[in-house]
Amino acid sequence: MLIATSCIAAADVRPIPTAGRSAVAARNGMVAASQPLASQVGLRILQEGGNAVDAAIATAATLALVAPMMTGPGGDMFALVYMAETGQLAGLNGSGFSPAAANVDFFKRRKLDHIPAKGPFSVTVPGAVDGWITLLERFGTMSLEQVLEPAIQYGEQGFPVSEIFAENWASNSSSYKDDPEFVKAYYTDGNPPKHGDVFVNKPLAWTYRQIARGGRDAFYKGEIARRIVQRLNGLDWPMTEADLAYQHSDWVEPISTTYKGHRIYELPPNGQGMAALEMLNILEGFDLQAAGHNTADYLHLFVEAKRLAFADLGAWLADPARARLPVQTLISKDYARRQRERIDPAHAAESVDSGVKGPVHWLDGSGDTVYFSVVDKDRNAVSFINSLFQGFGSGVVVPGTGLLLQDRGALFSLDPQHPNRIEGRKRPYHTIIPAMAFKGGKPWLSFGVMGGDLQPQGHVQVLLNMIEFGMNVQEAGEAPRASHSDGGGVGLEKGISPQVAAELMRKGHSVKTSGPMGGYQAVHIDWERGVLFGGTDPRKDGTVAAW
Repeated sequence: MLIATSCIAAADVRPIPTAGRSAVAARNGMVAASQPLASQVGLRILQEGGNAVDAAIATAATLALVAPMMTGPGGDMFALVYMAETGQLAGLNGSGFSPAAANVDFFKRRKLDHIPAKGPFSVTVPGAVDGWITLLERFGTMSLEQVLEPAIQYGEQGFPVSEIFAENWASNSSSYKDDPEFVKAYYTDGNPPKHGDVFVNKPLAWTYRQIARGGRDAFYKGEIARRIVQRLNGLDWPMTEADLAYQHSDWVEPISTTYKGHRIYELPPNGQGMAALEMLNILEGFDLQAAGHNTADYLHLFVEAKRLAFADLGAWLADPARARLPVQTLISKDYARRQRERIDPAHAAESVDSGVKGPVHWLDGSGDTVYFSVVDKDRNAVSFINSLFQGFGSGVVVPGTGLLLQDRGALFSLDPQHPNRIEGRKRPYHTIIPAMAFKGGKPWLSFGVMGGDLQPQGHVQVLLNMIEFGMNVQEAGEAPRASHSDGGGVGLEKGISPQVAAELMRKGHSVKTSGPMGGYQAVHIDWERGVLFGGTDPRKDGTVAAW
């Protein structure tokens, strides 16, 4: 039974937004990515006869060059892959492990009460390269050399830096301007490159050539591994060559729920996809259409559902191989019914804790990421996300390789009782999540929203925009977003009216205006007409490349 919500004044209700650009339509293949050169590389692979998986690896490798503050082979990846011939949906966890010698005592001895977000102590083993190769070996049709060659060419010959990524480059690199290795690798003439500057990254191209020739072992063993270990050991972090050689990706069973005739798939922990499913389950019991798109009533319910779901993340998100996690409980309809009863439609809760008793550890899940989606002519689909976590990751550059190492280990807890406590050879809490929505047993939407803790919130808003409010794949991503954080309250993008903000404050929320939130890419599959529709976020430099 739907729970009715009070109606706010008609003046507060804004019309459903119209997109500033059209959804792209094509039949033979589509790549939606956050940088045009990367989208075009993926499309080139499709046109040369590769499938969606081949194109995805090529796109990921190219994004590592053109958006080095967001992603790279020194980071992690996750993917959902649908293969049309078998009707199989597979999930890949390509996240890295902590060093064997990492533990709570390591930080206590150094009188640290939290893991620094930057620097060597936040570094976990890079999982991306193993993930790329694992994915390609199982589902790809091209060789590693073929899919890495376009990125190698851009690394050796250079590429013009795109506008928004140039701004990100400058803002995220300022704290490293006194680090000689960082400046050598990612500055030009002592400064970050500007929009339109041609940036050459021959060291990263060299790393790609080693991987193309030697596969996984070229990265996790041998010269590259030695350089990674030497760099980190010199900074007092006990990474070993054995830690790198231990790295492996895991095929995992996607988790899912239903929402009004659609089945939504996310990956299980150690990613935060279960929060999106819990939010959808909670919100399904409210009459959101009656509340109206981006009204105060609607956003209040959204934020309160988010707070409940994230309280469960704070208590229960960890490496499932190292802790017993109540995932199926948290994403169940029965649990959502109980959670829904905790929401007061008129007032914000003063405090929220997990509905399943457990320890709580709040984390700063802000970060920088790339997400992209690929669908080929056979309707194989890949939902793919790759990240260094925060801007330029840990900031640690491995000399001569172009490698920036991620800072994903900053999301471990130092609470010895928490399931996400740091231990040797363990995967940390992860923010990055790819998603797919099915309808009628087939993929309907391959999508993602990058941006740290915004990601589950963005997934929910995009889906509701389409399912509840009838937006197309482009409108759903362009529509103004809201986001809640425990430290900052409710952020509202431009386009959500001041009247709505005032009403939210009357309901007890702390509200602030916000700049652009995250970045979205998606491909909608229209099976009846045999057409692909692509959406890309104007908050990023992205484009949909189609054939």
